Amino acid sequence: MFTGIIEELGIVKRISRSGNFILLEISALKVTEAVKIGDSISVNGVCLTVVKSGNSSISFEVMAETFKITNLGVLRINEKVNLESSLKVGDRLSGHFVLGHIDCLGIIRKKGIVSGNLAFEITIPDGFTKYCLPKGSVAVDGISLTIQEKKFGSFSVYIIPHTLKNTTLSFKGPSDKVNIEFDMLAKKAVS
Repeated sequence: MFTGIIEELGIVKRISRSGNFILLEISALKVTEAVKIGDSISVNGVCLTVVKSGNSSISFEVMAETFKITNLGVLRINEKVNLESSLKVGDRLSGHFVLGHIDCLGIIRKKGIVSGNLAFEITIPDGFTKYCLPKGSVAVDGISLTIQEKKFGSFSVYIIPHTLKNTTLSFKGPSDKVNIEFDMLAKKAVS
């Protein structure tokens, strides 16, 4: 379980395919300090298990299906990714509960200034709009954000300068794919 508060940006160093698995190696400094084999790390919001660690890098075995249904499948070498270590008992919960289980891929429709704030409008597949509760939480590429507006087939979020500076959102724009995980409390409320 995670909080959606990104610890650092990692850099994709290697993507190699072997049967039904993809080995994903990411260089990082902060999250590698105390990581051990078997730990969970959120990579762009996807919960992955560390299979190798050392020399300021961490590696994961990722199922082909995960690559297919998340934006991990479009990663390129040297691309930056959002990283967060798993929540430990007693840690401060600054964002919201994020499981690392992606509900759907969203596509950024617009990025611009709305009411003096940087806003992203993100389209989502049919059937997911019901989980968009205004002022509710959503994880976009693992980043805990607040839904500002809900429309049919999309929602909008505002981004503060700190979040823009410290996450991959500064590199994202219209037509980019983002991993979406709706707040588990919102999903329970509408089911």
